[in-house]
Amino acid sequence: MTNGFKDKLGEGGFGIVYKAKLRSGRLVAIKILSKSKTNGQDFINEVATIGRIHHVNVVRLIGFCVDRSNRALVYDLMSNGSLEKYIFSQQGAISLSCEKIFDIAVGVARGIQYLHQGCDMRILHFDLKPHNILLDENFTAKVSDFGLARLYPLDNSIVSLTAARGTIGYMAPELFYKNIGGVSCKADVYSFGMLMLEMAGRRKNLNAAIDHSSEFSQMYFPTWVSDQLNQGKEIEIGDATEDEMKIIKKMIIVALWCVQMKPIERPSMSKVVEMLEGEIESLQIPPKPFLYPQQIPEDDVEDNLSTTLLHVHQE
Repeated sequence: MTNGFKDKLGEGGFGIVYKAKLRSGRLVAIKILSKSKTNGQDFINEVATIGRIHHVNVVRLIGFCVDRSNRALVYDLMSNGSLEKYIFSQQGAISLSCEKIFDIAVGVARGIQYLHQGCDMRILHFDLKPHNILLDENFTAKVSDFGLARLYPLDNSIVSLTAARGTIGYMAPELFYKNIGGVSCKADVYSFGMLMLEMAGRRKNLNAAIDHSSEFSQMYFPTWVSDQLNQGKEIEIGDATEDEMKIIKKMIIVALWCVQMKPIERPSMSKVVEMLEGEIESLQIPPKPFLYPQQIPEDDVEDNLSTTLLHVHQE
């Protein structure tokens, strides 16, 4: 099918993806999983999770192969690859319009909403990031890569995890700091917020390339953009028109709600979809997110957190 693994599409934490053609002529992507240290648990997770899903914004599993320790997953081919190459500017990269980026954000939100509420089990993804959002020939967003996903009965709101899972920069703080709240589907909401901030700003949230003499907050987009909003300043991104800035501002406001420190203060994905599809005038500016739990010694987290939240609410 892969013609001797000739056409490599990409490589991730879980294996290498190749382009392939079925006998019917249909083009597919085949993910050959790395030899697993977990007795194939990531493979079982992916098959068990994605095998039961049918949603326009979630990548579709066509089949899988197992041959002793070799494991492969077969997916519909997403001809436009993954989102990161469109939002982090590279020479010669295709630039997507602001409207298209917004459509992709709404598509991703609907996909995650479905995972959380739309099927008979609650599915927590745990690894939402630009690399795991694939785009088909029409640039429809598809959530992919369920190697870290966990399935839970719908009435199970808090998840027990033995280890933090995900990618640094997108992982919710409760995965590190147990005393701010239990791990739930709100961890995906946080990751989605971080992802959408990168989509809105078309830059990584942490941009070390920004002149170090400038404030750290400008290097760290979520803090900088939150300060601009709270001070009533206009956010200027590239050469965006007034209409485009309205779309970007809406994405930023919703994203800042998603990255609130305490899980209880983040909206559900249903609410996120509703906010994105509603009018910007009806959105409230969120409290400044407390974004640096990793800079506080573990013992001080509780004190610092309550002071910060108190400060936020007073503002």
